[in-house]
Amino acid sequence: MVTTAGFYRFPPEENHLAGFVDSTVKDIDERLRELKAEVSRLEAARTALVGRGPGRPRGSRTTTRRRRGPGRPRGRRRGATRAVQALELVRSRPGITIPEIATEIKIEPNYLYRVMPRLEQEGQIKRDGKGWAPA
Repeated sequence: MVTTAGFYRFPPEENHLAGFVDSTVKDIDERLRELKAEVSRLEAARTALVGRGPGRPRGSRTTTRRRRGPGRPRGRRRGATRAVQALELVRSRPGITIPEIATEIKIEPNYLYRVMPRLEQEGQIKRDGKGWAPA
């Protein structure tokens, strides 16, 4: 409905709805301001009790640490002895499976599930059904 001044007048039920929305948005904004103040107060209390801010990891410190000397010497990395043993078994018994290889070498099969595909990528062995064969 257009009035003589050219302005649109909302029907009474739309005025009521628009007023409700405006007052609800105003209430939400006011509550958010209250909660922000409460969050700031609680974070300050937490920092005073724990000694760290909410974003800092538990083990971090504000002071600098002294440097330690070199750690204990690490043993030299061993060669690919298990891979060599597995390769020898595949060459001597084509079609051998990973569980059979593990039993022969006396290790857990899960280690061989990493070793065997690497030997296959290197072109030293190939899949033969459920087992392995020399390439």
